[in-house]
Amino acid sequence: MESRPLRQQIAAMRQSFFDEEILDRQFIQLEKLEDRENPNFVEEVLTLYFRDSTTLLATIEREMENVPIDFPKVDRILHQLKGSSASIGANKVRNEITKTRELWQQGNREGAKATFQEARKEHDTLKAKLEPYFQQLRQAGPAETAMRPR
Repeated sequence: MESRPLRQQIAAMRQSFFDEEILDRQFIQLEKLEDRENPNFVEEVLTLYFRDSTTLLATIEREMENVPIDFPKVDRILHQLKGSSASIGANKVRNEITKTRELWQQGNREGAKATFQEARKEHDTLKAKLEPYFQQLRQAGPAETAMRPR
């Protein structure tokens, strides 16, 4: 049985993601897809997101250093990362990728590279904050998942 302090801590953690604008309402939509038959849906989706996005980030970084640069390829990968970030509610990651794409499309390679590093930082921050959150949810058990605010 989970303790009230743990439930309060989980609720406060979750709320901080929205207060800090790390996550947006799309994350809430993902949570609504969770039920008793699939209580770890959000964690599973986020695990896939982090696996794929980490690969995309490395590919973008590598491609930005190539000479000559395949501008359309980098833009396609940035667009893919932006879309996947939006689909899980990764607000700050999506915003930084949007800025990176805009600079990239303007031909501002150095500005895009600098902004891309901000996107990478936001991605790392998101992962660092969500990992302990999901760990605490697992510790609290399935009842906590069912009690999340909708």
